Amino acid sequence: MPFEIIRKQELVPTIYLMDISAPRIAKKAEPGQFVILRINGKGERIPLTIADFDRKKGIINMIFQAVGKTTMHLSTLKAGEELLDFIGPLGNPAHIQKEGTVIMVGGGVGVAPIFPQARAFKEAGNKVISIIGARSANLLLWEDKMKAVSDELYITTDDGTKGHHGFVTDIVKKLLESGTKIDRVVAIGPPVMMRAVAGVTKPFDVKTIVSLNSIMVDGTGMCGACRVLVGNETKFACVDGPEFDAHLVDFTLLMNRLSMYQPEEKLALEKYKCEREGCTC
Repeated sequence: MPFEIIRKQELVPTIYLMDISAPRIAKKAEPGQFVILRINGKGERIPLTIADFDRKKGIINMIFQAVGKTTMHLSTLKAGEELLDFIGPLGNPAHIQKEGTVIMVGGGVGVAPIFPQARAFKEAGNKVISIIGARSANLLLWEDKMKAVSDELYITTDDGTKGHHGFVTDIVKKLLESGTKIDRVVAIGPPVMMRAVAGVTKPFDVKTIVSLNSIMVDGTGMCGACRVLVGNETKFACVDGPEFDAHLVDFTLLMNRLSMYQPEEKLALEKYKCEREGCTC
């Protein structure tokens, strides 16, 4: 059953929003879960976190960055075209309940999966403090949407073009040192950012959750590529997660595993670009 692309939009350079018609998935989707998609019969299967969903319209919203062969190919598709496979929702939903005050941290493309959780925590009666960051102002995602579901919203940019000149961890540390009672922190973004957030919150003994979706490959637990060490126990990010206690994650091992397939990924991207340009590889 093909899945139609309802809308495709470039939000910021190299980062795209895509709405997919998938009524059965939209009916069951929860914050924190992901889907597996395949563009065509010759394409690879890739996992993408669900950025939002509309149960009434039967639509799943995805946000992705065109960095590899498949995401680059995906970015060339247009509204009206179809995906061959679109499977989900997969993974365990985020644990949402009334905590008190929660800090939601989104870095780069991580703002997309942090949004539905921020909304859900707000709807559950929590005070939501959101921090979103990017390298530069022109790469910030969903600022208005995050503001709508947050009691407080802080913006950081590496180059100082908007908001705080620095990193999301600067704001997290400032809030914790202010004496504000923080009951939970959720951080989604580049692994180096999530590790930094965990390092800041650990001395304050604040429960911190991270999403390890970036390490997933197959998404079903069969390939074993997403093995992570959590509290000295081997876990699979796709079936045991994708969310884990940040203070128990072995981030060094995680980042080493993320780099395992870089040569193959680079080769696949070069071959794809070569084929598109009609050159001889």
